[in-house]
Amino acid sequence: MAGKIVNKRSAKKWLMMLVAVIMVLSLVGCNENKTDKPASSGVSGFNKDGLPIVKDQVTLKILTVRWGNMGSTFTQNQWLKDLEKNTNVKIDWQVMSSNDWNEQKSIMLASGTLPDVILGSNAFTDSDIVNNLSFFRPLDDYIDKYMPNLKAAMKDVPDMKKVSTFPDGKIYSLPSIQPASPKSARQPVINKTWLDKLGLKVPDTLDDLYTVFKAFKEKDPNGNGKADEIPFIEVTDDLISPYGTADLTGTSMVFKDGKLVYYPTSDFYKEGLKWEHKLFSEGLLDKEMFTQDATMRSAKFSNPDAPIVGFSYQWIPDAVFGKWGDQYETIPPLAGPDGERYTVGNSNGMSLNRNELMITTTCKYPEIVARWADQFYTGEASIQNFWGAIGTVIKKNDDGTYALMEPPTGTSADAWYWDQSLRSFGPKYVSADFDKKIVLSTKSGDGLKLQLDKLGRDYVKPTFPSVMYTAEEFQELPTLTTDINKYVEMMRAQFITRGGIDEGWDAYVKKLNEMGLEKLIKIRTDAYQRYTSAK
Repeated sequence: MAGKIVNKRSAKKWLMMLVAVIMVLSLVGCNENKTDKPASSGVSGFNKDGLPIVKDQVTLKILTVRWGNMGSTFTQNQWLKDLEKNTNVKIDWQVMSSNDWNEQKSIMLASGTLPDVILGSNAFTDSDIVNNLSFFRPLDDYIDKYMPNLKAAMKDVPDMKKVSTFPDGKIYSLPSIQPASPKSARQPVINKTWLDKLGLKVPDTLDDLYTVFKAFKEKDPNGNGKADEIPFIEVTDDLISPYGTADLTGTSMVFKDGKLVYYPTSDFYKEGLKWEHKLFSEGLLDKEMFTQDATMRSAKFSNPDAPIVGFSYQWIPDAVFGKWGDQYETIPPLAGPDGERYTVGNSNGMSLNRNELMITTTCKYPEIVARWADQFYTGEASIQNFWGAIGTVIKKNDDGTYALMEPPTGTSADAWYWDQSLRSFGPKYVSADFDKKIVLSTKSGDGLKLQLDKLGRDYVKPTFPSVMYTAEEFQELPTLTTDINKYVEMMRAQFITRGGIDEGWDAYVKKLNEMGLEKLIKIRTDAYQRYTSAK
């Protein structure tokens, strides 16, 4: 009987795998063609410039991944529909859900059965591409011959080319820069109502912040008669960013005095930990900062009875503090011990990405895809694929500016934009000049962030870029980063809550070196050197 049950389960498993394989095979676009050079499509009436792209309509199978159950409503974007008409290129959209994408992706890569085009940086990771380069076309020659809009963008922002260049010197995926992109990420946010009640000024230095924390802790600024105020709640490790640890990429690599430094072993990080230990020992930091989950932390931010959080680092304050949101204001970055101010961010803007479009080696029409994709690299195309079509979501004003319409009743603006557009994914480029034509509300969302960005954008330092690693480096990185990052975080918690930093520092650094820190730093540094040498 047990054997029969096992056989039934086995048969069911094989049947599920067979169904999955059939689903993947349905995505296959064309016959294999692995040449690196622009291929002749064999399609009648292909035009190297102008529209339509082809005289005889062709169909491309394009796969994209959407979050959860977002579905395919974006395909009704009027700009995309007009693009199909104007180019004579019909798109057979293969819309996958992120819920089961990892399983489908594994089957797809194992079988080598891919559609013509992969669109969106959430479909394949750097590692997926680097370890399966035979499935993806080098795009350098296609960009040079068929993509004048992208070439101009790369000339305007050289990092667009650098971020797209793989370790072998070739480009396998297309980049994007989104519209309305701030330079700063998380910024300090403080309860201004509490400051005013206590007669305190907005803190400008770490000494000022310490004074404010003490007052928040001891003087009942929320007025409920309880000692329930928490001066600071940590979301990410930004409290010691004034010491020079502002790290956008999560690599722990920052520039100090023009040199690349792994900051968890630096003197300035050590001094920052000492300062945090002082705050923790005096009850000025959340005592549960290392034991709570995101739900517990969120409940404190939006505590229903009274605001209890004094200070934090956030993207924008209005989406975090619930009904108390009006009490909080974003403030300029604090000056550190060296007199400098540091903000987590990217001087090129927060939205520079790669892997937004890849042409597979099974596609018969790569030059048609290249010309089709190049249509996305204009200002009007990009804003319509980030928010929604002109006339539906965007209003084009008589003075040449662009404004967003109000979403339908009962729908949030962000949800509406995702319904109407590719939003964060796919090729885009908005020049600095075109960005000036975009008029957004400064009261919420994208427009509010741009308004707040003015406080911090001038303090964004050169950032460790989004570098690319070789297949060999990708083999070593997971073990190195998992073990090292876990130990760094464990010791950070110990140093902050228990102290003993001076006594334990040498042993801490020695342990990291024994775990392969020098190898990790070399991998990061080698990747950075390749990035900076890309032409």
